[in-house]
Amino acid sequence: MISPLASIHPEAIIGENVEIAPFVFIDKNVVIGDNNKIMSSATILYGSRIGNNNTIFPGAVIGAVPQDLKFRGEETTAEVGNNNTIREYVTINRGTAAKGKTVVGNNNLLMEGVHVAHDTIVGNNCIIGNATKMAGEVIIDNNAILSGSVLLHQFCRIGGYVMVQGGSRSSKDIPPYIIAGREPIAYCGINIIGLRRNGFSNETIEKIHNAYRLIYQSGLNNTDALAKIEAEVEKCPEVDYIVDFVRNSERGILK
Repeated sequence: MISPLASIHPEAIIGENVEIAPFVFIDKNVVIGDNNKIMSSATILYGSRIGNNNTIFPGAVIGAVPQDLKFRGEETTAEVGNNNTIREYVTINRGTAAKGKTVVGNNNLLMEGVHVAHDTIVGNNCIIGNATKMAGEVIIDNNAILSGSVLLHQFCRIGGYVMVQGGSRSSKDIPPYIIAGREPIAYCGINIIGLRRNGFSNETIEKIHNAYRLIYQSGLNNTDALAKIEAEVEKCPEVDYIVDFVRNSERGILK
């Protein structure tokens, strides 16, 4: 299962039933779990922590030092969970002193050429399209879908169940359950198809829609819109998530 043409540091920890192809490089201070498949020419560098049942395609680089001039060689990690597919030439950099780690959760698909910068956190069940680039300390909540060539400014947060149009650029937070697109990027309605595919009831979808009508179509500022949501829209976890997301947005939400 491990090619003699792979270069594996003797201090690296490799789990059971791991397939390692020729010309893979695995550095010291690397921990790899069970049942992973690492294809030819992938590079797993110092500080990488990889869970179970992942497939890593040729040319991917996990654990490279951050592209951040403030980095001073501190001990940090790049952590990949379970059941992820990491396609060709994906790069996942280590964290910095800011958070100490970069994290990709479970059951994600990172397509060709995706860049996950230092201290970024990608949740679970996300699909990240080809050539999408995340700057440092981005947060992507669970079940988000980013199409190809999306560019995310540092410190942005992307809400759960979002669909972001290919080629979009965002320097603002994108709240949950919506479609974001156009140029410049803007709110394009709620992600009804995605919500239905994920089992959201019509009643819940209507509550989400009512909340966003107040945020985006009432003419109210965000503070007043949130107050009106709390007063008028029937409470549920999804509406609470929207209110908390908008209220705690540090960069502000897109228009």
